[in-house]
Amino acid sequence: MRVKRKPLSVVLATAYYAPEPTGNAPYAAGLARGLAARGHNVSVLTSFPHYPEWRVAPGVPRRRTETIDGVSVVRVRSYVPSKPNALTRVVYESLLGLRVSVCRWSSPDVVVALSPALLTTGIVGARVRIQRSRPALGIWVQDLYTNGVIETAGRSGRIGNLAAAIEGGILRPADGIAVIHDRFRRFVVDALGVPGERVRTIRNWSHVAPPREIDVKKVRSALGWSSDVTIVLHAGNMGAKQGLSNVIDAARAADRLSAPIKFVLLGDGNQRESLQREADGSSRVEFIRPLPDAEYAAALRAADILLVNERPGLNESAVPSKLTSYYSSGRPVLAAVGVGSITAQEIESSAAGVVVPAGDPEALVQAAIQLRNRPGVSDTLGASGRAFAKRELSEQAAIEKFEDWLYWLMEARRANRRGTKGA
Repeated sequence: MRVKRKPLSVVLATAYYAPEPTGNAPYAAGLARGLAARGHNVSVLTSFPHYPEWRVAPGVPRRRTETIDGVSVVRVRSYVPSKPNALTRVVYESLLGLRVSVCRWSSPDVVVALSPALLTTGIVGARVRIQRSRPALGIWVQDLYTNGVIETAGRSGRIGNLAAAIEGGILRPADGIAVIHDRFRRFVVDALGVPGERVRTIRNWSHVAPPREIDVKKVRSALGWSSDVTIVLHAGNMGAKQGLSNVIDAARAADRLSAPIKFVLLGDGNQRESLQREADGSSRVEFIRPLPDAEYAAALRAADILLVNERPGLNESAVPSKLTSYYSSGRPVLAAVGVGSITAQEIESSAAGVVVPAGDPEALVQAAIQLRNRPGVSDTLGASGRAFAKRELSEQAAIEKFEDWLYWLMEARRANRRGTKGA
């Protein structure tokens, strides 16, 4: 039985928020909604929806306040790069951080900043630290920038050291850090120098509930998917980390083999247009725009195989958020990822899928064909994923862990204040 505690006033600062359908936004919205349902006073400071398309709808005001699921959401208009790169991301995150930081805050007990965006988080953290009556500061780490710079941009040496210095400099002053995977925790402690007692692992959860009943034939018919073709569905962002040219190459390999396989890329992102140009002429690849939650869940369930694809070398910087939804769907997962990567470890832990090497389109096609030819194996893998989601990825359990973490942050802040006064 949980002890009833005084409700908290919480500010969540995040670059991404509902109704954005992918990435960190569903988790930010889920946390805010879950805390509000538990009686806490929750405010969100965020931007206007722009991800994964990287564009804001025309005509939005400079600022708007709305209430969503009992949460006060303040949106600010800021620069959004149409084609994000290292330089434009620095400008984007910095300007958003400044816009959020000049918003009038109440007197919250706790401020939680979500990374990414790291520089936005850093500016919000600086704003918190200069307040006279300073609230507790927690940082929720969904991606590791340093590893992203090294693995995605191929930068190590001085650039990698600079990224580590910036990321560590932003994380260390916080009262506490929440990360989404134990390997993230190890890196934050060992490489970025955050004391281990201040870092907790709180897993992301399955934020899209599977449809209770679904007419698979009807859904497939509506999506134009033939019943005699195996649909390999990749859902979510189409960016650099996903390395989806590998999927286009796999589709061309399936063309050459006349394999009854179709790769479907569902979502959006800054690589979508170039991927569509690459795919021109292939009959075994299809693109679908983002779908509402219910239709998205139905599409996952109606597919035969759910795909995670990562560019070669991406091993430590991210945990694909799509996995939580994949597991809940009850379909087998096919992961084209680095051997020994976090994603490969997740697939092994869940027993929900098959792993093939990143950047090997022939291996990807062959694995899809093998799953097609072994429906009993596919069913077992899908059932394992659903059981794993129910056992390990409960939203209620995650929100309870966050609630405990918020109270812990307040105690840590009080202890730090007492220590400062006694010094």
